[in-house]
Amino acid sequence: MGRQLISSGSTFEQQIGYSRALVTGEWVFVSGCTGYDYTTGQISADVVEQADQCFKNIESALEEAGAAMGDIVRVKYLLPVREDFQKCWPVLRKWLGDVRPAATMMVVQLLEEAMKIEIEVTARKGSDTV
Repeated sequence: MGRQLISSGSTFEQQIGYSRALVTGEWVFVSGCTGYDYTTGQISADVVEQADQCFKNIESALEEAGAAMGDIVRVKYLLPVREDFQKCWPVLRKWLGDVRPAATMMVVQLLEEAMKIEIEVTARKGSDTV
């Protein structure tokens, strides 16, 4: 079983030495995505907008891997400010409300102060429920 590496073009991938996503068999492991828009290199100052952009980045990686948002089986939310999590709930419901994967939220420091949320997912191709 081979490994397919997927890149978003983010400079962090090259600098740190990781892939946006890794596909092995039916499994897709998407690295933590932040709110950067990789087409513009910009990041919003708003945590809710960042959360939405995280999911756009995740969706793009999943599509390149031959998977879909409905294939997500596990999600991890990482935020530096605990109180920001509830603000993001409408965005989380928008993207995963029908999927309802297993989930964990952790309060952590992120790489840059501009980053207000990071989201990591694991998907299994063919488990699409949507």
